[in-house]
Amino acid sequence: MAGVLLGLFFIAVGLMVLLGLGPAPVPPPEGTPPAHFFAAFGPTGYMSFVKVCEVVGGLLVAIPRTRCLGLLLLGPVIVNIVAFHVFVSGDGVKDPMVIAVCALLGFLVLVEHRAWLGLLKRPLPGGV
Repeated sequence: MAGVLLGLFFIAVGLMVLLGLGPAPVPPPEGTPPAHFFAAFGPTGYMSFVKVCEVVGGLLVAIPRTRCLGLLLLGPVIVNIVAFHVFVSGDGVKDPMVIAVCALLGFLVLVEHRAWLGLLKRPLPGGV
């Protein structure tokens, strides 16, 4: 259930931005670090790439068989969301949505811990 919830959240948020659904976000005050951040990434298409990763990762996480692959895709996205809140906006991790996403990610990693350990135990190609 946690995988479906996390997956649907990222699918919904990613599609809202990619398809232009919902209200436009309020821009941060001019001259602030978040304004500089979005001014740098907005025109480059980087945020569209991140949103595509969110939708694909969300789809993979929602399907139990591909959950670990989806977590590998969403993990860096979630780390960047947390890093933005800590380092760029300076508000720390007080947003309930960020806390919920991190909690769901942590829960899923713990539940799937045997699959993650399997990744670490496999021998490297070439017998090294």
